[in-house]
Amino acid sequence: MSPSLPSGWSLPEPMRAVPVNDPALPAGWAAQPKWDGYRALAGRWADGRVAVRSRNGSDLARAFPEIEEAVRRLPDDTAVDCELIVWEAGRLAFERLQQRMHHRGAAAARAALEFPAHLVAFDLLRVYGEDLTGRPFSERYAALQALFLEEGLAAPWSLCPTTTDPEQAAAWLADFPAVGLEGLVFRPLAGRYVAGGRGWTKYKARQTTEAIVGAVTGSLRAPTAALLGRYDASGRLRYTGRTTTLGAAVRHALADQLHAGDSDHAWTGRTFSVGWGSREQLSVHLVVPEVVAEVAVDVARDSAGRWRHPVRLTRIRTDMRPDDVPLFGVDR
Repeated sequence: MSPSLPSGWSLPEPMRAVPVNDPALPAGWAAQPKWDGYRALAGRWADGRVAVRSRNGSDLARAFPEIEEAVRRLPDDTAVDCELIVWEAGRLAFERLQQRMHHRGAAAARAALEFPAHLVAFDLLRVYGEDLTGRPFSERYAALQALFLEEGLAAPWSLCPTTTDPEQAAAWLADFPAVGLEGLVFRPLAGRYVAGGRGWTKYKARQTTEAIVGAVTGSLRAPTAALLGRYDASGRLRYTGRTTTLGAAVRHALADQLHAGDSDHAWTGRTFSVGWGSREQLSVHLVVPEVVAEVAVDVARDSAGRWRHPVRLTRIRTDMRPDDVPLFGVDR
C-alpha cells in the first residue's frame, strides 16, 4: 500500500491551459518545452522516504526503480514538479514509457536497462522544508537552478530549459518537434503556483501533411471521422491514424469523393480501436483508398511511426493522387 502524502504537499493537476494561437512569447512570461511524457510530482519526505506520483495520484516508483533511486538524491522535505520521459533513437518514446508502467520487480529492473526513464524538472514546490508555491515562478525556477547546482543533480535528472527570449523560444519551436517535443509552455514570471489553475498557456506545434482516406466512421454519405493510411515501400497501405470529428464543410466534401471498398481492400478484417491504447473497437466502413486529405498533425508518434493523437482534416486534396502522399513512416 502506498503511503499518503505528507501534510502540505499537493499533487499537480492536469494542465488546464488557455489555447494559444500565437506562438510568440509574451512579455513577462517564460517559455519551456512541452514534453511528451507523464507529468509527475517527485519528492523526498522529511523522514527520508520518497514519492513519485502521477498527476492522478498513481504511484510510479515501483514501475521506475531508477527514478525512485534518483529521487533519493533530493534533500529532505523537497518536492519537484516534473515530467517523466523515455528516449528511444534520439526521440521521445511515449509508447515505451506507457509499456513500462506495467512492469514490477525484476521486470521493471530489466526495463530500466532497456528503456531508461528520465525526470525533467520544470518547477520547484518545496525545498528544504520551505513551501515555495506562493512565490512567483521566476523565484521558484531560480531556486530550482540552485537546487541542481547545490545537490549536483545529474542524469536521470534534467533541468528543463527555460527562456525569456522570444527568439530563443521561436528557435525551440522550430527545432524541438524533430525529437518529439510537442511545443511550448508559457509561464508568467510573476505567477504563483496553483495546482490545477490556469497559471500557464501552451502552444502545440503542428504541421500539415497528406494521407489517404482508407475508411470512415458514421457512413459514406455522412462520415464523422476518417481513418488514414499511407503506402509503405512495398506498396502496402498502412494505417497511420484517424481524424478528429469532421466539420460540416469537410464532411460534405469528403462524402462527395467516397466509394465503398471491396473485399480486396488492404484493411479487410482489421479492427480499429476508439483511442490510442484503448480496446474498445470503432465501427468503420472501408472505402476505396483514392481520396487524399490534408491534415494538421502534432509531433506525437508511436513506435511504428503512426500519429498517436487524432489529427485535424483541413481539406480534401483533389489535386493530388495517392502516390503523391509521403510513404508510411516519413515524418512530413
